[in-house]
Amino acid sequence: MNESEKENKIFNYEISDEAKALAEKYGYSDYIVERYIKLLGEEVVDLLEINDVPMPQTIRCNDFLISCDELEKRLKGKGFKIQKIPFLPHGYEIIESPYNVGATHEYLMGYYYLQDPGSMLVVYLMNPIKNSFILDMASAPGGKASQILQLTRDSVKLVSVELKKERIKALRSNLQRMGFSSYVILEGDARKVSIKNPDMILLDSPSSGEGIIRKDPKRKKSRQRRDMKKIHLLQYELLSKAIDIVKPNGEITYAACTTAIEEGEYVIDKVLNKGKLDVIKIDSPIGDKAYEEFNGVRFDDRVKNCIRLWPHRHGTEGFFICKLRKAEN
Repeated sequence: MNESEKENKIFNYEISDEAKALAEKYGYSDYIVERYIKLLGEEVVDLLEINDVPMPQTIRCNDFLISCDELEKRLKGKGFKIQKIPFLPHGYEIIESPYNVGATHEYLMGYYYLQDPGSMLVVYLMNPIKNSFILDMASAPGGKASQILQLTRDSVKLVSVELKKERIKALRSNLQRMGFSSYVILEGDARKVSIKNPDMILLDSPSSGEGIIRKDPKRKKSRQRRDMKKIHLLQYELLSKAIDIVKPNGEITYAACTTAIEEGEYVIDKVLNKGKLDVIKIDSPIGDKAYEEFNGVRFDDRVKNCIRLWPHRHGTEGFFICKLRKAEN
């Protein structure tokens, strides 16, 4: 099957009557529900139902500034009821809050960051290394950038790239608030950066946002079907740039907050055709292996080493996560 035939099957599948009925009932674009049916079968209603349940608030303790035990004690003393998230070393779920968790003294002091579970998991799986040169290609508002700096004890050279000027303020504010200094912020298009040979790259890619429907129900219909090709192309171009500039034997962590094949498996399948890289098998405490096939399109066998997070199975946002290693010259 050539690339044109693959693309047609990925982007232009027919919509069944079942998908149309479920889309009308739950308020979705029908092409999204049809994709759910193809991927999940009888589980489709489980996903549609959980997506109507708001995500609980979760935070990441910044143990660069405070011990997590001390933070837990302080928040409980203010009347917050919180519990540890088992698969996240610094993650807590807010069970009850007497007031806005983003308005505490501890938040303003940088002792924690409001961050979703799937987002936190991405950086733990990336496993950033101290004293390395790291590029974050889509950095604002700074959740993953601050987590990279936290896990490496502010001992890396981090370059954070952000395209939108209005988002840089939040990025800078969050990194400063949380006590970090080992970073440089660049405003611009990450596809055009002239950086060479980073040891590690994080591409938390711009996406359709289908993975955060529990947080933002407008995502059920916010993207037209024709938009998916544009998003896919942007992701492919960003990841291709990462492959071009990462050092030989360097690692790229690709993540997209989505449930769409177009933004996950198909992106990886296409870049693997470029050669000179492999997929690192992810050892994650939660998650399912990525799909090996969709609508008659068989992906590169290595794609199964990537993982997917599903809201109804894992209690997280929808996420696709993949780690790549560039071959040595």
